[in-house]
Order: sequence, then C-alpha cells, then structure tokens
Amino acid sequence: MKKTFLLGSALTSSLLFSANAFAQEANVPAPEEQSPDTIVVTAQKFEQKLVDVPITISAVTGDRIRELGVSDLDELSAYVPGLNIQEQSANNPGVVIRGITSDSGSAQQGPRVTLYYNGVDISRSRGSYQAIYDLERVEVIKGPQATLFGTASAVGAISLVSARPQEGFSASVTGGIGNYSQTLLSGYVNAGSDTIAARLAFEWRTRDGYVENLAVSQEEDLYAQDQLGLRASIRWKPSDRVTVDLIGTYDRQRNGGTPFISGTYATASGPANPFGDANLGGSPLSASVLGNSQLGLNRDVYDANLTVAAELTDEITFTTVNGYREFDSREVFDADGGPAWYLEFAENAKGWQASHEGRFSYMSDTIRASAGWNVFKEDGTQAVPFSSEEGTFLQCAANIIPGLGCVNSAGVVTAAQATALATGGRFTQIPYSSEFINGGENTAYSVFADATWIPTPALEVTVGARYVWEDRTSTFFARVPRPALNPTATSLVPGQVDTGGQTFTASGKSNAFLPRFNVLYRLGDRTNVFATISKGRRSPVVQLSAARVNGTPQANVQSVPEEKVWNYEVGLKGAAGPVAGSIGVYYQKYDGFQVSVQQANGTTVTQSAGTASNLGVEAEVAVKASDWLQLFGNVGYINGGIDEDNTFAPTFSGARFRLQPEWQAAGGFTINTPVADGVRFFITPTVTHRSKIFFELPNRDLLSQKAVTLVNVRGGVSFADGKYEISAFMRNLTDKDYLLDAGNTGGAFGIPTFIPAEPRMFGAALTARF
Repeated sequence: MKKTFLLGSALTSSLLFSANAFAQEANVPAPEEQSPDTIVVTAQKFEQKLVDVPITISAVTGDRIRELGVSDLDELSAYVPGLNIQEQSANNPGVVIRGITSDSGSAQQGPRVTLYYNGVDISRSRGSYQAIYDLERVEVIKGPQATLFGTASAVGAISLVSARPQEGFSASVTGGIGNYSQTLLSGYVNAGSDTIAARLAFEWRTRDGYVENLAVSQEEDLYAQDQLGLRASIRWKPSDRVTVDLIGTYDRQRNGGTPFISGTYATASGPANPFGDANLGGSPLSASVLGNSQLGLNRDVYDANLTVAAELTDEITFTTVNGYREFDSREVFDADGGPAWYLEFAENAKGWQASHEGRFSYMSDTIRASAGWNVFKEDGTQAVPFSSEEGTFLQCAANIIPGLGCVNSAGVVTAAQATALATGGRFTQIPYSSEFINGGENTAYSVFADATWIPTPALEVTVGARYVWEDRTSTFFARVPRPALNPTATSLVPGQVDTGGQTFTASGKSNAFLPRFNVLYRLGDRTNVFATISKGRRSPVVQLSAARVNGTPQANVQSVPEEKVWNYEVGLKGAAGPVAGSIGVYYQKYDGFQVSVQQANGTTVTQSAGTASNLGVEAEVAVKASDWLQLFGNVGYINGGIDEDNTFAPTFSGARFRLQPEWQAAGGFTINTPVADGVRFFITPTVTHRSKIFFELPNRDLLSQKAVTLVNVRGGVSFADGKYEISAFMRNLTDKDYLLDAGNTGGAFGIPTFIPAEPRMFGAALTARF
C-alpha cells in the first residue's frame, strides 16, 4: 500500500486533520454542521444524518476533504477503517474493503467494489481512477450494497460526489512545492444566480520519480507523476421543484514507469535490492511494438453526467441519473525487473460505458421508500503486447547455454550473447513480439425497491431487494508467432496460443435476486444500535482464451460461477458529551470465492477457490478535549481468508486474502488554536500501524510485507480568518522502507518483482480564497 493509514470514520472525520500534503483550504475549526450528529449522507437515496443510517458507513464532506488535504484516490485509506486503496498506478488501483480486493484488469471479469462518481458506476478497474479535488463528499459504504449501489458492490461501495455550482461568486487557488520536485496548482471558480450557476475546478500535480532508474534509454526516474484534472459543472433550477446538473470531467495521467524491481538480478549499484536503484531499460523496440519508447502510463478519461431531480409532490420525487464514461490508457512496463531484454510488456486498455437510472422516492413520517430501474452497458478491451529477444528469453528462462547465466553480479546482461552462441554467430539478435487481446461486453438490466417502516420514533425496519439480468460476451484474439530459435515450438512464451487470425467469442447470461434487511433502534437522540443482513454477488465470468486441439487453435471457454456472499452485522454508533465513537462486528460467508492467478504465459486467469469467510471488528473514538485540542484513535481486526480443509481448491486452503491485514490501528491529536486576531496555528501528528499482509494467493512469506508503523505530521498557520494559509507536511517521517506490492507478472515466470512504497515526503503550500 502507498499509505498505511486508518485515521477515522464519519464519526471522527469532523475532528481530524490530515498528515497529507498540500491542504487546499484554510485549516480552521470545523463548522457546527460538520459534527457527527449532523453530517448528512445519501447512501440510502435520501438525505439522512449519518448516525441514523442502519449500515456501516464512513463519510467525509467536501469541506473536510479540502481541510485535510486529501488529493488522491489511495489517500481515502487515511480516513476510513476497513478501507485500503493500493495505487500500483492510476491504471491499476486495488480497492480493498474489509480485506477483500477488486483489482482485476481483465475486460472479461466484473469488479467486487462499486465506485460511483456522481451517481454513476465507474467500477471498471482501468477506468475507475478519479482525481479527488473539489468534492462535495465521499461516502464509503461497507458490506454488500446491491440494493443501493448495484451488483458490483459485493463487498461495499465508494461514492464520490463533486461540488455543485452555487449562487454567488467564490474562488480558491492553491500552490505547493516539495521534495522530489513536487508541484501543485489547484483551485476552482464558481459564479451564478439562484436559477443558473457554473463551476470550473482543476488540479495539476507533478513529481519526479523516487526510484532512480540506471537505464540510459529512459528519460525519467520511476514513479514520476504528471496528473491533470478538469471539471466543469452547470446547475439549472427552472423552478423550486426541479434541479438539473450537467457535469463534464477530464482526467489525464502522464506518469513515469512503475518500479518493478527484481529480487533476483543485480544492478551496477549492487545486489538486487527492492529499495535500491533500478535498471529497467525496457525493449529497444518499445516504440514500435509496445507503443511508447518510455516506461510509464499515458491515460485519458472523459466523463459526462446528467442528473435531473423533480419533486412531483411534497412526498414524491423522481430522479434520473445518466452517465457516459470513456477511457484510453497505455502502460509500458518492464516485468522482469532487470536490464535484460526479457519480459517487456504493455497494457492498452480501452473502453466505454453508459448508464441510465430512474428512481421514484416517497417520504412520510412513517414510510421512506424508493423504487426504480437501471440499465448499464459497457464495452472494453485489454490488449497486452509483448517484446523480447529470443536468445535472451531462452537463456534467462531455460539456461540454454550452461554457465552463461542471465544477468551477472555486476548487472551485465550475459544472456545477450545467447543468440550469437546458439546460431554460431549468424545472428546477434532475434527480436520477438506477440500480443493477446481480451474483450468484454456487458449489458445489465435491473429493478430495485427499498422501503423503511418507522412504527415508532425509536424504531426503523428496512427491507430492500434488487433483481438483475446480465448478458456478458467475451472475446479473445492472439498473435503468437513461432520462435526462430525453436521452430518446433508454437510460441516463445509457454502457453501462448495463436488464434490464427480469428477473434473467438463466447457469451453467457445470468440473473440474481439480492436482498437486504436492516433494523435500527434509537437508544437516545445521539446513539443508535443497528443490525444488518445483506447478500452480495460477483457476476459469473465468461473466461475465454485459446487452446490448440490437434494442431488447430480453438476457443477455450471456462465458465467461472458467480461469487455469493452473505453479510451479517451489528453495530453501535453515537456520542455523549465531547466523546463520539462507534463499534461494529461483522461476519461474511462466501461461496465460489473468485481469485485471480498469474499464469506463466503472462496472462491472469480467474479461478473459484471454494468457500471463504471474514470475521471482523471495527472501533473508533474521537474526543474534543477543548476548543483547541482533539484526540482520535481507531482499530480494526480481521480474521479472514479461504476456508481451511478446502477440498474444492486445496492450493488456497487457509490462505489469507490478498492485501488483508489482521490488525490496523491509528491515533493522533490536533491542536488548532488562535494566536492573534484572525490568525490560527494548527498541527496534527499521527501514528499508524498495519500488521503483516500477503500480496498474492497462495500466501508466501517472500511475497509479503511485515508489520509497518508510520509517523506523519502536518501543520501551519492561517491568516485573515482563514482567507490565506501557509502549511507544511511530512509523510513517513522516519523514512521507513516498506513494500507497496510484490510478485506481479515477473512472479509468474519465477522471478518476482517488488514495488517500494513512498519514502519520506515533505513540502509546503500556500492557499488563497476569494
């Protein structure tokens, strides 16, 4: 993980200040409406106080997000217990709720965690990353939420809602600098009347890479950033009962390469070291074969949203949410983690999705109810081209010239001599390339209804369900030439099969009924207990590849059954005097748990690992000790994984889930005090802890990260009643070395690679508000 934070929930978020960089607004005390008793969410499609929602939900409002300085998708992990977002790159975010991840890049497989952006599902992994700036709020809903957020929310949902245009004029601008040449320029301009208003928001963020790349062919170090986000919004209110929102968003990344550092091959700087220099030269034919001469990510995302809400009567409202999203990303990466022209890949993911939802809502003193329909359509492809040099590949993979080796202790690629030795000097290099493309087209229709009965002011009972029909079509194409050095073989990479110029196609249909039941009882004005039972589902996978039968390429279809989960949960949340907190206990039972496994041919396939379970406890507390001092802390415990004595998939028996820690905890305090007229001083130190995690299934100690404890701090001074602010920050104050990920594509070839997490980062920012 890039961060190992677990710094609070909606009940504590109003008391927290981030240790993250570049706060975008003044760090002044939270307004009264930010208190746990009054923070408002719409997870159940109605505006409700957070404490009154009978599900486990964490929320951070836009004002608090700006004050905390949250600016990247993975930084959400800092404020939500049970949530980890591992951003290997913007093209490959791993979203983990309660230890269950959703990060498959295959166009043929559906996600587990629903990401919603302005009410529209954007869960497809390669198109889901969305820069976090100028948001109205973020809601993280835990446990299966198919009734409220669609079938992809098998383990939970994250809803991002951008700030809407408002009446009047306002503006803000922030500039920041830091080590590794960090720069930030962000802000917004808002103008309008009570009838029509517009808002333009932006963020441009750059940084040099923090892993030095010794390869002379590469122009920048690894994990450099160049990210731009633009959003234009228009709000039209033709009457008091009708609101129309039109939002357009553009998101762009031109980021440096991911540091897949070999644990096997040395560099000129010394033995293989995940926290040392890298030597990733990529392919000399990278521009023509992989699409870019440089390692890194080129990604563009376009998003449009039209939402109309009309109050038909005092009790009935009709809302329609319509969205279109298109993404195009190409990432070039060096999978062997060393200097050899060996495992050089790219991933070109393209796709679009369109959705329409209509919903009627009814509210009275004793009934809250909603019902509607949803249509969702997506079409995407994942192309993976491969480049290598035949002699180098065969030498590094199979040691065809005994004693020659692959890369020696000085970082010299001895395998580069293999082609000349194998051909008696006739050839010095034999370039090789292949490509496979998987495609997925999914159409889903669903109807849903949800009703809450309030027989007394103290009791609420909720019943809901969604019925969904899905039609999934998968495609597969592969260009796999025969290698010149081994003409009897059908491919250089074992297991790759040429489709003979054909694109194979396979389809599958499915349906599901997904209910939920909730009970909430008010112990007092500020304290509630609740219980939840809900069912989640990950769609069946129509997994399509190619196989050779009697010398002829044939479609290889593997139908992976749906993954089902039942979630049982009880909790208490509330406040008494200056203390606010919550505690919840949950148990989840999975049937047909789907796992993604790297294959030796460079592909990732989905398998069913049988049954699995998850038992966890989450607790947090926040204390407002005085007007200038707040303290906070939380802890999460998870005992989960594939069930032991698993006869269906014994390889995974007893394994913990990928990226799932047993323990997470965090604590800190905030001092925010006036020091002169209109001037405030603020500082927030935090300590976070995460226990050991495994990066892959089955679990291996080599591909794991031991417990990590981080120290962070942020502080500064605001002037003119918050109109101006100067702040400074430091993350990973002790410069702790720890891993973001391990294994990866190289691991499938027996040479796992390691990605180092962020080192010590520090910087300063200046904010002005108008």
